[in-house]
Amino acid sequence: MASPAPLVASISHQMVALQTLQLLQQEWGWGDGPGAPGNPRDPDHVSTAPARRSGPPRARPGPWREELGGGVGTRNRGTAARTSSPEEEVVRGAEGGAELLPFPRDPGPCTLARMAMRSALARVVDSTSELVSVEQTLLGPLQQERSFPIHLKDSVEFRNICSHLALQIEGQQFDRDLNAAHQCLKTIVKKLIQSLTNLPSDAHVVACASLRQILQNLPDI
Repeated sequence: MASPAPLVASISHQMVALQTLQLLQQEWGWGDGPGAPGNPRDPDHVSTAPARRSGPPRARPGPWREELGGGVGTRNRGTAARTSSPEEEVVRGAEGGAELLPFPRDPGPCTLARMAMRSALARVVDSTSELVSVEQTLLGPLQQERSFPIHLKDSVEFRNICSHLALQIEGQQFDRDLNAAHQCLKTIVKKLIQSLTNLPSDAHVVACASLRQILQNLPDI
């Protein structure tokens, strides 16, 4: 039986990145709440968030997932650590995650540039969440049966890019980091597909289909 340790480590880095991006959305007022995309209570809302796709069901906690200490549902744990004063607020996505700027971000007017940035960030968040789900529900059990390469350094780089992105104020550097996160995530997915297609059986077919669906949600920007 192949060891799932490399995949577990890779998912762990991706989950840190995911929590960092979700907290960044909340800092901008783009997360769950009255100003979130799709919330009818936002008077200036123009829907730009990608529609959720049908895909593999979310995994329920089990022996393999317990190695990660939980799943994607940890996104809200960071919010419990918020203090009553926004100026003193320091949020960490997870161990090794970025420390967000200790002041509330100004959501500003709903310009076309902001709409595009919000949509791009939401696409990366959604795709990262889908990737972690596929890895937990499909790739984890598969790797316990058949060994295939896991490129851990790409997930480490993705986590680091997202941590750097969270420290940026809106501008050219923010856009560059967001594009770098987008491209790095695509690289992770493409390499997983390549690793799976080299397996000598059809056991990888469902996983590859799910990964290709993620790629469809990450067009070049």
